[in-house]
Amino acid sequence: MSISPSTNLAKHAKLSHILDEVKDYFFITLGCAIYCVGFCLFMLPYEFTPGGMTGVSAIIFYATGFPAQYSYFIINAALLAIGLKILGFKFFTKTIYATFAITFFLGLIQELIRLPDGTLPKVAGDQSFMAAVLGACIEGAALALVFLNNGSTGGTDIIAACVNKYKNFSMGRILMWLDFIIVSCSFFVFQDWNKVVTGYVILIISMILLDYTMTSATQSVQFTIISEKHEEIAQKIGEEVQRGVTELYGEGWYSKEERRVLIVMARRRESQQIFRLIKRIDNNAFVTMTKVVGVYGEGFDLIKT
Repeated sequence: MSISPSTNLAKHAKLSHILDEVKDYFFITLGCAIYCVGFCLFMLPYEFTPGGMTGVSAIIFYATGFPAQYSYFIINAALLAIGLKILGFKFFTKTIYATFAITFFLGLIQELIRLPDGTLPKVAGDQSFMAAVLGACIEGAALALVFLNNGSTGGTDIIAACVNKYKNFSMGRILMWLDFIIVSCSFFVFQDWNKVVTGYVILIISMILLDYTMTSATQSVQFTIISEKHEEIAQKIGEEVQRGVTELYGEGWYSKEERRVLIVMARRRESQQIFRLIKRIDNNAFVTMTKVVGVYGEGFDLIKT
């Protein structure tokens, strides 16, 4: 009994989907672990307040001594219960997983690094601002790793998604204001504006690094090339850079001469190779290069849903 090609394709697609899901969960787990390292090493020992629900759990810990991992889990569980009713289960599958992962790693890492007297070590010594910068960088990069693999750490993301469903507010703006309020609330615990301002600095650095990490991971470039030697350039790009080339037909507005325009999509790291190739073939070629964030299809990234 022969198996039809469509059946093989269906099996291949299903296997590919399973492998993508496994990869996503692996990197979400890694991102959550790295985030907790930054939080436990550079936030809690120095009494800094980051944004999100980890910031809320940190404030509760500073005020009462109640373990951050437990308050984080309780608050997220309540938000998830509300969010599940409003947005449905599919939206929160990986968020639920990330909530459990962060809760686990928060407890584990604190136990691993705790000193004999029960306190957490200050790995940056007396350089508290350096600790804030390092912690913000680690947290921003870790969150990018989670988001790049279709994950979410829940917390304020859930609130923003619920508000966004009923009100015409962007999620980014909602998250910004929630984080601002959370960090500001640390003043009521410490009565110290220096810690509040440091919290704002942590927010800014982590957001910048989050955005940079996410865009740089998918950043590509688009070349537009006009040359008399377009055929040779297109052939060499295909052979040496192994990138596809699209040829468009154009016409110079002033000269009314027919022109061939080459369009090439490439990774940013391949741009210098393409420039050298063009210069070698036609030093008088007209070339533009623009940055493109997110190119999906053969030879680039896969479309994820």
